[in-house]
Amino acid sequence: MSRSAFGKIVDMQVSRRSILQASGLGALGIALAACSGPATGEERSNNQTSDVDWSSITPAKEITWWSNHPGASKEAEEELISRFTAETGITVKLVTAGASYDEVAQRFQAASGTDSLPDLVIASDVWWFRYFLNGQIMPLDGVFEHLKADVADFNPTLYSDYEFEGQHYAAPYARSTPLFYYNKEVFAKAGLPDRGPETWAEFEEWAPKLSEHLPSDGAPLGLAIGPSWSAWWMSNIMWGRGASFSREWDVTLNTPEAIEAGEWVRSLYNEKKFASVGNDTNADFAAGYFGCLIGSTGSLAGLLEAAPFELGASFLPDGPNGPGVPTGGTGLAIPSSRTPEQQLAAAQFLAFMTNADNTAFFSKSTGYVPVRTSATTGETMTALYEEIPLYRVAIDQLERTQTQDWARVFVPSGDQILTDGIEQIVLNNTPAEEAWAAITPRLEQAFSENVEPYL
Repeated sequence: MSRSAFGKIVDMQVSRRSILQASGLGALGIALAACSGPATGEERSNNQTSDVDWSSITPAKEITWWSNHPGASKEAEEELISRFTAETGITVKLVTAGASYDEVAQRFQAASGTDSLPDLVIASDVWWFRYFLNGQIMPLDGVFEHLKADVADFNPTLYSDYEFEGQHYAAPYARSTPLFYYNKEVFAKAGLPDRGPETWAEFEEWAPKLSEHLPSDGAPLGLAIGPSWSAWWMSNIMWGRGASFSREWDVTLNTPEAIEAGEWVRSLYNEKKFASVGNDTNADFAAGYFGCLIGSTGSLAGLLEAAPFELGASFLPDGPNGPGVPTGGTGLAIPSSRTPEQQLAAAQFLAFMTNADNTAFFSKSTGYVPVRTSATTGETMTALYEEIPLYRVAIDQLERTQTQDWARVFVPSGDQILTDGIEQIVLNNTPAEEAWAAITPRLEQAFSENVEPYL
């Protein structure tokens, strides 16, 4: 990719704002490579909300929310809806709009310009940026100010993830990092310490001992692949080895460090057999086929319930160059084309769901990180940490996080393209240099056609 004129920017909030300042109105026409979108410029110009006098608006009595129920959270979401309706009288229709963030996003794109849009929609870390560029979601700052929502209490990193030019286009909801889960019973049988490995090198030392106490069709580590997942956990491997998918706009998959990281993953699956995809990785781990699992913090509650053994959780292992932990998960956005009445009701519900009490309830129910600072030290979470210390691991790991590579989150379909390369390495045993070389032109083309002309 051609290098942009931007200097080295380490703060994602600044980086995203810089993109908009550099791209101007032309960026609003970026096409989505994976699925069709609306006539972006027209939709944006017809759906401004910054000048709405929210005090003059009466909220709608019924709204629709599209979710994929992250972390098996449907029951928790239904409870939040029940609480909200009891308090406000506004009913919320919860729609299962897909089984994953990507499926929800594709359905949302397909519904653009129709009357089938929801009033609130899941907006994941690799999709909300495209919603914004397409003019499909509204800024929340004005309506949150009207509602006197305490936005200063949001975790500043998580809230700023959705900021462009001083305005926020989503609010954090089900936010997470990957965690290293392990089966304490298998670890004890293998004579290993009651902790996760501090480094990937230490895991490699432990893996043969774990194999001795697992089924023949199992593996020491369960590590799934797929869009919105493969490149997420692969970020930990890349960063821990001094590699990256990109440096700003430049694809860096041809560096020795990136090739070495890919080769390490290829060996992990195909030569050493220390990792496996499995059928349903979480379920296979709970059933005892894997000794360890890389999974979202949002899987914690489900694993605690499903696993018949004592569950352990720890930070992601370090690489030779140190730690590297990505943040992820999803926020919630309000479509810009809905009526002000619907938008106000949706904003009320969004503010309600993410207040300190309810984000603590959601965290306790799922394992996702509380999105408000006050909630992490509040009564609910403090009691939970004392009862189940594993819930504290994700909070403590936030100190080790870093912002994601632009090739994954800013380049249209970048996450899917990276997934294709990782799947070649994992499933086809393709040498990393060959797999990375195959996807690099696709990333560069997506950039040169859909981003570079607007810089």
